[in-house]
Amino acid sequence: MDKRPTLMSGRITSRTSTESRRPDASVWARSRRRRTAARQWVARAALPIALTLWLVSLRDVELREMGDLGLLQVLPVLFWVALGLLALGFCVALSDRRTGSGWFAGYVLGLIAVLHATPTLLYPTLRYGWAWKHVAVVDAMIRNGGDVPNADKLSIYNQWPGFFHINALFLQATGLESSLGYAAWTPPVYNALLLVPLLVLYRAVTRDRRLIWGAAWIFYSCSWVGQDYFAPQAFAFLLCVTLIALVLRQLPSSAPPRPSSPGGGVGSTTWSAGRLAMVVLIIGVIACSHPLTPLMLISALVALSLPRGNRRVTLPVLACAVLLTGAWDATIARPYVSENLEDFLGALVHPDANVVSGLAALGTAAPGQVQVSWIDRGLSAAVFLLAVLAFLARPWVRRTGFPLLVVAPLPVLTANAYGGEMIFRAYLFALPAAVFLIAALLFPWGRRPLLRALVVYPLLLAMIGGLVFGYYGKEAASYFTKDEVAASNFVTATAPPGSLIVSLTSDVSSLHMYYDKHPRVQLDEQELEDRKRLVRDPLAGLEPFIEEATAREPAYIVLSRAQAAALYLYGTLPADTMQRLESAMSKEQGFTRIYDNKDAVVYRYQNPDEEEQ
Repeated sequence: MDKRPTLMSGRITSRTSTESRRPDASVWARSRRRRTAARQWVARAALPIALTLWLVSLRDVELREMGDLGLLQVLPVLFWVALGLLALGFCVALSDRRTGSGWFAGYVLGLIAVLHATPTLLYPTLRYGWAWKHVAVVDAMIRNGGDVPNADKLSIYNQWPGFFHINALFLQATGLESSLGYAAWTPPVYNALLLVPLLVLYRAVTRDRRLIWGAAWIFYSCSWVGQDYFAPQAFAFLLCVTLIALVLRQLPSSAPPRPSSPGGGVGSTTWSAGRLAMVVLIIGVIACSHPLTPLMLISALVALSLPRGNRRVTLPVLACAVLLTGAWDATIARPYVSENLEDFLGALVHPDANVVSGLAALGTAAPGQVQVSWIDRGLSAAVFLLAVLAFLARPWVRRTGFPLLVVAPLPVLTANAYGGEMIFRAYLFALPAAVFLIAALLFPWGRRPLLRALVVYPLLLAMIGGLVFGYYGKEAASYFTKDEVAASNFVTATAPPGSLIVSLTSDVSSLHMYYDKHPRVQLDEQELEDRKRLVRDPLAGLEPFIEEATAREPAYIVLSRAQAAALYLYGTLPADTMQRLESAMSKEQGFTRIYDNKDAVVYRYQNPDEEEQ
């Protein structure tokens, strides 16, 4: 080393003494490695700890204490700690560009498990009345070898039977007795399966794995609509997202990004014979499984066809979708389409009515449900607002197909009210694209990525907070005890063929089993005047539906805990309607109390005038 004196600022110094005062680069590097190692340790430790805390938190949950806000009122503090720790670990993992896809997958699957497996693990029976109904449809189609006769309102499933036939084939191939054995696990399994096409969708426009997994996390944090139970809607939506992902990969803008941009590139613009055959098969299954999803798919393909450069890819798929959907609706589904054509045309004239949901309420919704409704709206509005901000602030996302996919469901929103729930379906179909825009807005990784991740953390927590209100807030009516199921099973097992089965709401378990043998009446969905009469005088309101009951074909009136909860929560009928009806039946000639337990009661009715004859 050279130790000759050096003249510097009028002083004699040595190079050795100068160098000794410089910061040691190796010390800074070691400090950086320690910080990185600590960050990796936190990211890897948070996942197993959070999942352990979650499982421990489910040991003692008093489900009977659910009220206005469902599971939110009974889940312990430890559950929320686990959810918060899971989100924190994910944010820390995002801050490190070296985090592998395996860890991201673990966090997203962990979020799916915590959110969607919790009811499955807690409840002793299948959750949600419509899921029980779909189990009954699969059973009836197996029993009848196809179309179910005397299906009444459930005849719509004969016209879109794809989902049910696939489950029937699965049961016959596996030897299982009923889809009830696996239907309870549909929400977590379905959401895990949906992750695959979501990843394909996002990889079509970027190779930044943190952006891809961030979008997937946000999707599951904002998907509050709850269309993930055992249903044709969930099945068709999964296929629809898969098809859009395949199309997006073929678009000219779909390829690994250029180094200077998070997105962009040039992809293949022609379909191979194998891929096109797969696309046609998916469209066919969608068209025969659900009436709404093909319309959403066609609208999305039309939107993606607006840029001229996309049309070589999108137009063949769009033509297949239009032809297959039109052919199905004009043949197999023609009875339903013809019967409701006037309503479809009326909806086009009054599109504003499609945004308003539900029947006219004759009671008052619970205070907690009013809160849930506003939080759902707030989360939905926040998703679209953040997507718009991303469109403005991140110019590169405009070259992708995602902005078009966000607005694609809007035309379908004007076409049909879909039982008052069309606005929820429009949100659901727009969500996969909207969350990618949000991820592009929130996660532009540059300097200090850990600080950015921690700043975003409260927003991710707020999204999950909004989701749990919509997803868990109605569980008091979606949860069925073993006693409720026992009462329903008693009725369907003992009622003679042709007997009428009556309930106040749809919140019942297995009453639709053997629906081809037992006509069903649900009182809260009747015409407004019929419901008003029921409110004024429960027996007078019930009488028109049961007056033809005989000793050979009596009527069965089933009242249960979940129905009472539904009346209280939603207010479609006054909360005391069930109590008043039971009190009146217990005093009236012709009604016999034939079954009861702590959660349900069953009355049998036959016309007393017939008994005298």
